[in-house]
Amino acid sequence: MAKFIQAIRGMNDTLPDQTPLWQVAEQAIRETVAAYGYSEIRTPILESTDLFKRSIGEVTDIVEKEMYTFDDRNGDSLSLRPEGTACVVRAGNQHGLLYNQEQRLWYMGPMFRHERPQKGRYRQFNQFGVEVYGISDAHADAEVLLMSAHLWQKLGMSEHVRLEINTLGDNDERASYRDALIAYLEQHKDVLDEESSRRMYTNPLRVLDTKNPQVQAILGDAPKLSDYLGEDSKQHFSKLCELLSLAGIQYQVNERLVRGIDYYNRTVFEWVTDSLGAQGTVLAGGRYDGLVEQLGGKSTPAVGFAMGIERLVLMLESLALVDNIPNMVDVYVCALGDTAQQQAMLISEKLRQQHAGLRIMKNNGGGNFKKQMKKADQSGANVVLIFGEDEISNQQVTVKYLREDKPQSTISMVELSSLLQEL
Repeated sequence: MAKFIQAIRGMNDTLPDQTPLWQVAEQAIRETVAAYGYSEIRTPILESTDLFKRSIGEVTDIVEKEMYTFDDRNGDSLSLRPEGTACVVRAGNQHGLLYNQEQRLWYMGPMFRHERPQKGRYRQFNQFGVEVYGISDAHADAEVLLMSAHLWQKLGMSEHVRLEINTLGDNDERASYRDALIAYLEQHKDVLDEESSRRMYTNPLRVLDTKNPQVQAILGDAPKLSDYLGEDSKQHFSKLCELLSLAGIQYQVNERLVRGIDYYNRTVFEWVTDSLGAQGTVLAGGRYDGLVEQLGGKSTPAVGFAMGIERLVLMLESLALVDNIPNMVDVYVCALGDTAQQQAMLISEKLRQQHAGLRIMKNNGGGNFKKQMKKADQSGANVVLIFGEDEISNQQVTVKYLREDKPQSTISMVELSSLLQEL
């Protein structure tokens, strides 16, 4: 007997009993972005490796450790996309969508990172993100945060998440702070763990994000980035805070909040939750005004966020936030006898054409009445339509309700059309 081939570690199947919850989450996402007038963009999952080195940063964990990278037959280095923003910028530059224009875009699809798989974090994961280009005003920052708050409300998750925000300033301001932070950390080398010691010179702001309690303790006296901000950066952040307060969005300023990708400037934010055990980030983003130019385009302001859909679905499931997951089938069609089987197939197809959106599953393969009714119940259908030789001859159908306390009845095909309109 041949050996089973199993899925690659960290690349999971989503089975039929799980997909309805995914569809609830995805539908909420689509309705939310539509409410704000955003347009969908779809990019390839395979890109030039240089795209991610130039955007994310060569000394980030993503590029150094996590990308799926290989040389193709032409000797070109290619990578499976580890995130969506760089891909959207590449597409925007290539197709002339960004310079001197405003674009409000969204995307959803698979990303790939070779990291240790854990619950809600996989090597192939699905990500939803929004991107706003051409607007430097803090109103754009506020809008994407309002959009994310709108999504939480739609899914009933508002009480289970909280918003943390910070500002990283502009490149020059952050460079000055970087020098001061390195000088401070050099005085405490004996306390730094291996990862913080490595990051101290390559990406020192990531040390602020450490989970090591000993390193966290010394950071209390570290220089603060807010002391190095210029007036424009302060005003931008102040305006964002004012707009969030005006909209009734509660937030907490976290001066240690940084992002693991190099391209962020000014605003950064995370929606975090304690509902999945240890505190976890469910949505994160910020402003990246220099990225378009960094990837060969003209200077263009930009802001956006991304969210892992696996973690969103995990929250919906663990918190039981979705009560009524829709059935995949509305009507199940049973037929007894060869003639009834053939006619039931034609009738089912006609009903699908007459009642757009109605989900009709017909029993195939025959079987006695008891066996067919068992399949009907397993389908999740609310109503069973039963066709026998008598029903076909008399242009009738027997209707049986599976989820409601209504009597079984035999009606004409004309009456059936009216009944199905009510489902």
